[in-house]
Amino acid sequence: MTDASELRARTQEFLAAHPPAGTGRTDFLKARFDAGLAWVHYPPGLGGLGASRTLQAVVDAELEAAGAPDNDPRRIMIGLGMAAPTILAYGTEEQKRRFLRPLWAGEEVWCQLFSEPGAGSDLAALGTRAVRDGDDWVVSGQKVWTSSAHIARWAILIARTDPDAPKHRGITYFICDMTDPGVEVRPLRQITGEAEFNEVFLTGVRIPDAHRIGPVGEGWKVAQTTLMNERVTIGGMRLPREGGMIGLAAATWRERPELRTHEMHQRLLALWVEAEVARLTGERLRQQLAAGQPGPEGSGTKLVFARLNQEISGLELELRGEEGLLYDDWTMRRPEQVDFTGRDIGYRYLRTKGNSIEGGTSEVLLNIVAERVLGLPAEPRTDKDVAWKDLAR
Repeated sequence: MTDASELRARTQEFLAAHPPAGTGRTDFLKARFDAGLAWVHYPPGLGGLGASRTLQAVVDAELEAAGAPDNDPRRIMIGLGMAAPTILAYGTEEQKRRFLRPLWAGEEVWCQLFSEPGAGSDLAALGTRAVRDGDDWVVSGQKVWTSSAHIARWAILIARTDPDAPKHRGITYFICDMTDPGVEVRPLRQITGEAEFNEVFLTGVRIPDAHRIGPVGEGWKVAQTTLMNERVTIGGMRLPREGGMIGLAAATWRERPELRTHEMHQRLLALWVEAEVARLTGERLRQQLAAGQPGPEGSGTKLVFARLNQEISGLELELRGEEGLLYDDWTMRRPEQVDFTGRDIGYRYLRTKGNSIEGGTSEVLLNIVAERVLGLPAEPRTDKDVAWKDLAR
């Protein structure tokens, strides 16, 4: 069983053979993957060593101290946090070996083709169709709110393959090549002035059956792995004390004494405590996840993440007074990574409004926590046994 001292020694040996200063960034990252130091809890040959997830921090600390490059995790967050664990859990051996290495090294960016104009909070109501044609599936439909689609090479996609089945049972999960004919990406401008996400139109896109993940008709089950990992990825990011949004607000408080009032002090203290509790809870959750897949508890961390970000950015806006209202960057940018903290308080205040929507709306996550964590009675669902084609839309 690999322990911390073994991993530390292995990492030092790797650094001696691949000194960061003399190795190209991509070559270094590929070699790190091949050495099993990418994500140590993955199996050997797939970037890992079959070790405990908690030991990844040992490797990361050694590499960071040596000045090694990282894989720009914010840019490839969807691949790392959503596509990779799904492929690992349900993909074929060929899929794992084809996709995981370039995904982790950042050579191929991923996006997520799940939500649709008529199927956001009720994702299982999706209407994008996939029809079997020999060894291929022909996919047509529209997806929306797709972060990084404008730079992505691959997408994780769920589509309806059996309209006669109830909505949760007639879905199949695929890998879609975003460069294929029939894939059209259009920017969606958001309140910040940027267009970090998109709408995607699929018109007769041919996907080989070899790019199907999991059995036909069981895409909802596969998608649950993606969704649970997504919520942990968004709401459970590892942060130091005073990391994230609360650190920015606290820095403003310390650097600008002329802005302080007793009321603002009390509110900041309360939010600081909540942010620290959320950080420690997230750390505990990651330790619980070390031996298995994330469960519904990740919905709780994502809920708290959204609320705290919005309250903290609102407090900082008030703290700065008239200065906080300034926001002069309305450029139509096409950023290559999701940025929750952003450039200035105006941006942060506007961007956090999306935190309670992306990765599952807060209303849906409240239901998940109530039913699957707290064990409260489920809401009545009259449509769960009705064929999708017979549902009102």
